[in-house]
Amino acid sequence: MSKKRIMIVDDEAPFTRLLKLSLEQTGEYVVQLENDPRKAICGAKQFSPDLLLMDVMMPGMDGGTLAAEFQASETLRGVPIVFLTAAVKRDEVRAHAGSIGGLPFLAKPVDLAELAQCIRRHLPV
Repeated sequence: MSKKRIMIVDDEAPFTRLLKLSLEQTGEYVVQLENDPRKAICGAKQFSPDLLLMDVMMPGMDGGTLAAEFQASETLRGVPIVFLTAAVKRDEVRAHAGSIGGLPFLAKPVDLAELAQCIRRHLPV
């Protein structure tokens, strides 16, 4: 079985490295990091992710704008996006059933068990 490809777009490099390590330790994923949101589209076109984990608030470009660019891209349009944000608390995530504007999101700091469930739920089979 081939590993699923996940791209993490977040300006916090220590956070993304920890997340990459945690996800790759499962043996199920290959993870690519992009800490500059302006480089994410180009990087994603080369990497061909199965799923995107994306911060909402980043310098240079926010997650909503970047998500719109992904949706506008012919090759990346169908890639599921899960937002990661420190702007909401876990109870707010639960109150909205883990969805804002139709897109799933998780509160930071990310609970790895919740993240694993969310990834499995949104990864294409």
